[in-house]
Amino acid sequence: MRIFDPHIHMTSRTTDDYQAMADAGVLAVVEPAFWLGQPRTNVGSFVDYFDSLLGWEPYRASQFGIRHHATVALNPKEANDPRCAGVLDVLPRYLVKDGVVAVGEIGYDSMTPAEDDAFAAQLALARAHDLPALVHTPHRDKGRGTDRTLAVVAESGIEPGRVVVDHLNEVTVAQVKDSGCWMGFSIYPETKMSAPRMVEILKAYGPERILVNSAADWGRSDPLLTRTTAEAMLAAGFSPDEVDQVLWRNPVEFYGQSGRLDLGELAAPAPTFAGSSIMRGGG
Repeated sequence: MRIFDPHIHMTSRTTDDYQAMADAGVLAVVEPAFWLGQPRTNVGSFVDYFDSLLGWEPYRASQFGIRHHATVALNPKEANDPRCAGVLDVLPRYLVKDGVVAVGEIGYDSMTPAEDDAFAAQLALARAHDLPALVHTPHRDKGRGTDRTLAVVAESGIEPGRVVVDHLNEVTVAQVKDSGCWMGFSIYPETKMSAPRMVEILKAYGPERILVNSAADWGRSDPLLTRTTAEAMLAAGFSPDEVDQVLWRNPVEFYGQSGRLDLGELAAPAPTFAGSSIMRGGG
């Protein structure tokens, strides 16, 4: 089994996590820029952080045979802090770098006017740099936040197929599917989405345009929940080929739109699975 975690914050994780992920079949990751928990008070803090995402973290991952890519952005929460506004001015120099496969995380936290402005500006940067966009939906008032997200995406003119709207649940998945955007789901121990619930969504909506991630960070999270989801899919009657589509080929397809996904020999097609003709059961 091969796994590509398309949204995980390895800056917050240990080398033991990298080893456990490698042992579980995680071969590639994308690490989005996000809020570190402690407010940053100047643009230089972001510059150091972006440099670490593109330099140190890929090196750490490589020690365990894992390919590391990143997305960069001013995250929604810190878009509300005037001290961080200058981050938008330094982003262009990072959006041209190898290893940057999207603009993200962008979107909404509290749905403020400042977040509106930062979201629209960064979707424009994604278009200007021919990059996909990774969009964070708010933890509160998620239905309204998702509606607002999709409206801004439509207004931006970016191709919906180049946008993944993340942290979805049963309430928001249908509207994102209908928009043409990709659907992202974060599997968490207690919040957001669980592996059994994810299986039910896959039964209802199919595996197309779906990205499953752990979004593991400094909070209560688990970088192995992508593997747990794969095992739950198999137990529910999904074929190994469908698991490979959701946990590997889908993130490769989405982030491959950047032209910068460097997987080397990992990009080869998966070997034929025994029993791959088994269709999923249930409905």
